[in-house]
Amino acid sequence: MLISELEINVRFSETDAMGVVWHGNYLKFFEDGREAFGEEFGIPYLTVYNHGYFIPIVKTEMDFKAPVRFGQRVRIRTRFVPSRAAKIVFEYEIFNVNTAELAARGKTIQVFTSREDGALQLLMPDFYTEWLQLHKLVE
Repeated sequence: MLISELEINVRFSETDAMGVVWHGNYLKFFEDGREAFGEEFGIPYLTVYNHGYFIPIVKTEMDFKAPVRFGQRVRIRTRFVPSRAAKIVFEYEIFNVNTAELAARGKTIQVFTSREDGALQLLMPDFYTEWLQLHKLVE
């Protein structure tokens, strides 16, 4: 199981009129988590791009559990979920570091598309299969 963790401070611009993190910013937190995961485990976005692919999100799920406020700190836990299909699945947990509460939980699914013509890729790209093998996520 590959898991990456990142802590960030909540900025004022990420909160709403109630003083809590606006729900749409959790997608940004998920993005921050994916970016940190890619850097930590050797599959950053530029690697995907340089191999000729985009990986757009096609599905997102989010459940909100507890508020996070300006000035607090969050820990973003990003877990890679192996799949036999040509897609990338991540699950997330966002913790309020100040209160130790689970603030949100979520999931994203990304697919491979050709950078050249936008075509959906039905087979895993070779570089991705090699990455999965390197981390013993497939045989």
